Amino acid sequence: MDLMHAIRTFVRVADAGSFTAAAQASDQSTAHVSRLVADLERHLQARLLQRTTRRVSLTEAGARYLEHCRRILADLDAANAEAGGAHLTPRGRLRVHSIIGFGTQFLAPLAARYRDRWPEVTLDLMLSQRNPDPLEEGHDVVISLSRQLSDSDLVAQHIADIHSVVCASPAYLRQHGIPRTPDELVEHRCLRLVDPAFPEGWVFLEDGLERPVRPPVAFQVNVAEAIAQAAEAGMGICLLPDYVAANLLMQGRLVRLLPEHRLHPKGLYAVYPSRRYLDAKVKTWIAFLKEEVPKAFDGVAAIIEDRRYWADATRL
Repeated sequence: MDLMHAIRTFVRVADAGSFTAAAQASDQSTAHVSRLVADLERHLQARLLQRTTRRVSLTEAGARYLEHCRRILADLDAANAEAGGAHLTPRGRLRVHSIIGFGTQFLAPLAARYRDRWPEVTLDLMLSQRNPDPLEEGHDVVISLSRQLSDSDLVAQHIADIHSVVCASPAYLRQHGIPRTPDELVEHRCLRLVDPAFPEGWVFLEDGLERPVRPPVAFQVNVAEAIAQAAEAGMGICLLPDYVAANLLMQGRLVRLLPEHRLHPKGLYAVYPSRRYLDAKVKTWIAFLKEEVPKAFDGVAAIIEDRRYWADATRL
């Protein structure tokens, strides 16, 4: 029996939840996959999987063995990559996950420039409004937006800081007036971006201290671009990431409120599994982001701080 082949097959079956799915994923017959796992169980003198007509499940011994197998395979793959020169030349498939707005506005255009520099790399970009675990979901790099990352075995490289700005449409402000302090927000209709990084509400910074403000919510959604459209339609006041707000401010569709009251920034991180041998495509992608994203954000900051785009009763 090829022990490593049997171990890899067992891991595939455990991940897929069935012999048939594992066989299809590895281009093998179901009978062959089943026989490999049975041979492994005989070799170990332990039952690893419970079989039913519909799916398989791990036994207690199987769950413990799976954990060890994952570590062994990860170390073996890293060693093979090192021996094969993967740490020297960026090539292969780079799987990146990002939040939607940042991925659409920045990563998609940057991907083309990265490919020009490293043409042997194929980029898979997945977008959603969550921060998945790269180990669990098979991503090489996760672009995460967070106030503070939780402790884990993952590596996080800081890319940039993202600042939020308070915005509203000129039409809304003409009808309801301009709030001059965070406390006055409670007198307005506000739109909430559902964000697990800020569960306590809108967090302002005053003398280095955090001051949460909880305005009444007229509408909420979990995508910044949708909040921006609602604000543009006059539904109320919203909080937007600076990179989402910038173009809308320049176009006059929104104006900035409370510019002298700063909000707590969030960090933009590239998160990836800790490995002894870091693949060159991951290393060069992160270096590329650290080089290019701050330059792009400089232009965003210039717009946000331009007084022409701040709320002024004489110009509404």
